[in-house]
Amino acid sequence: MKARYIKTGLNLAGLGLILLFLVSCNHDNNDTGYAYMPDMAYSYAYETYGSSPNFSDSITMLTPVPGTVPREMIPYQYTKSFEEQQRAGRELVNPFKATTENLTRGQEQYTIYCAMCHGDQGKSDGYLVKNKLFPVQPIALSGDYVKNKPDGEIFHVITLGSLSGLMGAHGSQISQDDRWKIILYVKNGFKN
Repeated sequence: MKARYIKTGLNLAGLGLILLFLVSCNHDNNDTGYAYMPDMAYSYAYETYGSSPNFSDSITMLTPVPGTVPREMIPYQYTKSFEEQQRAGRELVNPFKATTENLTRGQEQYTIYCAMCHGDQGKSDGYLVKNKLFPVQPIALSGDYVKNKPDGEIFHVITLGSLSGLMGAHGSQISQDDRWKIILYVKNGFKN
């Protein structure tokens, strides 16, 4: 008799589990079900530059930990000095070939970032120079001086700016790929 009660109890427990399983299946796609840890599902959002009660100084947007690097970003390994510029010229190689597509992209980026000072054909006759809005005439990019420079040196100057300080750093404005394509355009694309 005792075995019969155990068997009945197990059958009822199994039936209860089956019913619980069937009841837990909700076919309504608009309902996400129960949140067992709502603190993870419903976090509080704070404005980027707003205040936050989570930190003692109430700042929401914290600076990254020193030494951290954003994903897919390789820091530029050279500093702004003559020796480092020459080292960049020896070590850095343009990964792009002078295809029509790359030259076209280089020309587009050159027109946006470089032509105002260096001119449309790289002859140091850009808008800022013609209107005397720039203190000195920049280097002519269409001449032999730049054509004979290694691509890595030009990349270094575009990235960190010139050593004289007359040309500012454009590394934060122009993507790495576009800097290389501008170099291709400067060396291969000007029409004389």
